[in-house]
Amino acid sequence: MLLPELKVRRDKIRILMAQQGIDAALITCNVNLIYTYGRVVSGYLYLPLNAPARLFIKRPNNIEGEHIHPIRKPEQLPDLIKECGLPAPARLMLEGDELPFTEYSRLAACFPETEVIPCGTSLIRRARSIKTNLEIEMLRRSGAAHTKAYEQIPSVYQSGMTDRQLSIEIERLMRLEGCLGIFRVFGQSMEIFMGSLLAGDNAAVPSPYVFALGGEGLDPSLPGGVNGTLLQAGQSLMVDMGGNFYGYMGDMSRVFSIGKLPEKAYAAHQTCLEIQEAIVQQAKPGTVCEDLYNLAIDRVTKAGFADYFMGVGQKAKFIGHGIGLEINEMPVLAPRMKQELEPGMVFALEPKIVLPGVGPVGIENSWAVTAEGLEKLTLCSEEIVEL
Repeated sequence: MLLPELKVRRDKIRILMAQQGIDAALITCNVNLIYTYGRVVSGYLYLPLNAPARLFIKRPNNIEGEHIHPIRKPEQLPDLIKECGLPAPARLMLEGDELPFTEYSRLAACFPETEVIPCGTSLIRRARSIKTNLEIEMLRRSGAAHTKAYEQIPSVYQSGMTDRQLSIEIERLMRLEGCLGIFRVFGQSMEIFMGSLLAGDNAAVPSPYVFALGGEGLDPSLPGGVNGTLLQAGQSLMVDMGGNFYGYMGDMSRVFSIGKLPEKAYAAHQTCLEIQEAIVQQAKPGTVCEDLYNLAIDRVTKAGFADYFMGVGQKAKFIGHGIGLEINEMPVLAPRMKQELEPGMVFALEPKIVLPGVGPVGIENSWAVTAEGLEKLTLCSEEIVEL
């Protein structure tokens, strides 16, 4: 990771810290370390407001360089910070929404004379919501690799497959194109393996996770995605694999069919494409996220598919979400979300419809907000592909 890029990212955090009167941040969670240091380590990135960052590292033990210091336990931090010639912070920020309670308490106890502020998670996520040029380029490259894998899906389908068997082949295609496999999600109650393939009525099965569509899963310990459904004629299936090719979670869904589908399915799919186009035409810096959600609801209601939009019995109450180092970043296109789009934001837009007896249709693409509007990052055919 280039040092100028890391400085840009750290300075974005510092600006937000200064606005809240915070002297320093102590960063230790994996995703935030990737963002501020460029890789995962076991240790602590100490980010003062007006001095270079210091890395206090436990593992691995082969990293050396300026402002890098070995450490065994967090209780050494105050003395090490003093040895660096830095004053003790008056107000220190920790990642309050991500650290386990015991670790948060231990770190806070290391600074008994300091006011410890738990806003680190929300503040850093706010900084991460506006991507740098390099981050957007990583998501462009991820989109290209994602597309290359999806274009090969028809070649691995065989008649008589289950959704699980086809999903395994698609996962293999993704890995061969460079997908890192791990599907990073913010929040402890959100889990999935690489992504999902939802076929037929399995797409309507509700899930405890806040994904657009659920799926039963193969076991109650991971209730989402494929469930062993036999792929049969007249059935649609949606491939929604996370595009983690460069550490960044690109997002793209495409629909396939086993033979021909009922005409209603093609009409519903076209409605989703039209919703996407309407939102792309309206979205620009300053557009309120809730307004884009309401636009989608208005369009799908007029088309007659509102009862099947974003689920059947259990509906997702959003049509888009920010993406980046995690699959669920800011902004969120949902009711009551008054946040305005800004240049540098990147989000997935996913209008989807589930038709009972047929399966899911619709579209999902990744988009970057520019000064003029939106740039599509996932350039892959959007029609239903017959297998």
